[in-house]
Amino acid sequence: MKEIVFASSSSVYGEPEEIPVGEDAPVKPVSVYGASKAACENLIHAYTKLYGIRAVVLRYANVVGPRLRHGVTWDFINKLLKNPTELEILGDGKQTRSYVYIDDAIEATITAWRKTESSYEVYNIASGDWITVDEVAEEVIKALSLNNVKKKYKPALHGIGWPGDVKRIALKIDKIKKLGSKPAMNSREAVRTTAKRLLEEKFKEVKTPNFRAQ
Repeated sequence: MKEIVFASSSSVYGEPEEIPVGEDAPVKPVSVYGASKAACENLIHAYTKLYGIRAVVLRYANVVGPRLRHGVTWDFINKLLKNPTELEILGDGKQTRSYVYIDDAIEATITAWRKTESSYEVYNIASGDWITVDEVAEEVIKALSLNNVKKKYKPALHGIGWPGDVKRIALKIDKIKKLGSKPAMNSREAVRTTAKRLLEEKFKEVKTPNFRAQ
C-alpha cells in the first residue's frame, strides 16, 4: 500500500471560537496559506478513497528549533540585535499560539506514521499549551540579557499583526498522546531553547561582542 504523511497546519482552523481546538473542530481558514493546506487535506482524503492510499495528516502548531530562519522568534532576535533598546511587535502582543520544539514534532510525526492503522487520520501536533507573542518577546529579551527594552506595537484590525494572522489558536493533543507521543517541552520552553540555539548560531556566523547567549 502506498503511504503519505502530509505536513498540514493549525492555520486550517482559522479563528476558532474557543481554544484549544481538537481535530474535529471546523476547518475555516482565514489565510491563503491555511486554505491551501485545507485544500490539500481534502485532495489527499479523496485519493485515499479512490486509490487505496494510506494517509496521515499532521496539523502542526508553530514548529521551532535550531536553524529556524523565519517566524516571530527569529524576527525578534534580528530586530534586537539591530536595536537593543526597542522591539517592534506586529499586532498587540496578545496573540496566542501553540509552539512545539522540532524534536517533539519529529517524534510525534514518526509515532503517527508507525501507529496509525486506518486509511486516513488527522492529528494535531503541538506542546499542549500556549503562550502570547509578548511572552515570546520576554524569552528573547532574556536570552539576549537585555533590560528596559521598549515594546512598540503595530496592531492591525482586532489586534492581529497582518491580514490572515489570527488572534488565538491553540491545539488539543489528546489524540496523538493516545498513541504514546508526549512532548518533552511546553511552548515557553520550546521558544526559550530555540532563542538560545539561534543566538549560538548567530554568534558563530558573526562576532557580536555586545551580546552573550545565556
